Amino acid sequence: MTRRSAGTIALAAAAIVLLALTLRIAVASLSPLLARIGEEFPLPAVVVGLIGMAPPVAFALAGMVTPAIERRLGLERSVLVAAITAAVMLGLRAAAVDAWSLLGATAGVFAAVGVANVLIPTVVKKYFPERIGLMTTVYSTAMAVATFTPPLVAVPLADAVGWRGSFVTWAVVALAAVAPWVALTLRARASRRDALDEPRTAVLSRLVRVPQTWALVITFGVNSSVAYGMFAWMPLLLIDVAGVDAAEAGGLLALFSFMGLPVSLLVPLLVARLGRTTPFYVVAVAGGLIGVVGLLVAPAAATVLWVVLIGIPPLMFPLALVLFGLRTRSHETTVALSGFVQSVGYGFAALTPLAIGVTHDLTGGWTAGLVLIGAALLLVVPAAIVMVRRESVEEAWERRTGLRW
Repeated sequence: MTRRSAGTIALAAAAIVLLALTLRIAVASLSPLLARIGEEFPLPAVVVGLIGMAPPVAFALAGMVTPAIERRLGLERSVLVAAITAAVMLGLRAAAVDAWSLLGATAGVFAAVGVANVLIPTVVKKYFPERIGLMTTVYSTAMAVATFTPPLVAVPLADAVGWRGSFVTWAVVALAAVAPWVALTLRARASRRDALDEPRTAVLSRLVRVPQTWALVITFGVNSSVAYGMFAWMPLLLIDVAGVDAAEAGGLLALFSFMGLPVSLLVPLLVARLGRTTPFYVVAVAGGLIGVVGLLVAPAAATVLWVVLIGIPPLMFPLALVLFGLRTRSHETTVALSGFVQSVGYGFAALTPLAIGVTHDLTGGWTAGLVLIGAALLLVVPAAIVMVRRESVEEAWERRTGLRW
């Protein structure tokens, strides 16, 4: 294994953390300002709906194309292009003149974020092969902080400098993430290895025959479904079933978001240290199911507790991220696995807010939507059983086929 200088390792760590902040700032900094933007130009409901659907759809599409981009450009250059694109699109979002230009810039932001989402676990695998748990903790925690920070400061910032100035501020943060990736790309050795690698289709055909791959798809997809479903509908759901007012509902949604911080701090390190995944799956599924049942049978009795418990299943996000590195032998396989899992998982997640909304319109209540979330959590049980085996996807394929990866 190539030994890297302390300077390169420090540069890689800084590049990862700054990019991780950008990934969630880009997603979380828009929705708090939609009302303010609507005062300047009309925001039709269809555009707001498309903006809400854009993250999981863009992330799913990015998962499909990112491995091919990485093969053509190389790992560091691919991330650099994504970082530059995110910064530019965030700047263009500040210059939006109507709803459709806002949507176009936002879609560009999410496309860049989707590419980076796939590649960050691979960067960790390449530069920190012996510290995957630690670095996954570092960058997933940065993402968690950047998820709940913009909603807290976006509106006060807009009060001070306008909504365009607020967007410019986040664009400057994204621009700061570009510099270390430029330096890291310049330090990366030019290599023709990518040209000699097997076609991505060959790697993908192997991945889809490995149960661990599908277990990770379920893990990632259910996590994302719970997260996007709750982000979309939790405030209205709590107002209707628990009798809270709008301000309380917003605070409870912030509490749900905040639950990502402690799990991001603990899960990757514990998984890497213990080598076991079952306890984390048990906590995620049990916590989520109890929270769902609580909202179904006694929503007003302990609303805060039910929200906290439904905030536990998203621990499967840092769990999946760290397993991308721990369950692969090479960073090339990590790219393919991360891309495939995120593509299918986010595709599944994109349907969940829609399904909850449709069932609400059909039934006039939230019972069907909550049952849908509970059923999704039960899908994780077979995935947890599969992930008990501590082997890489390459080893699993070799064991099943008797051939070398």
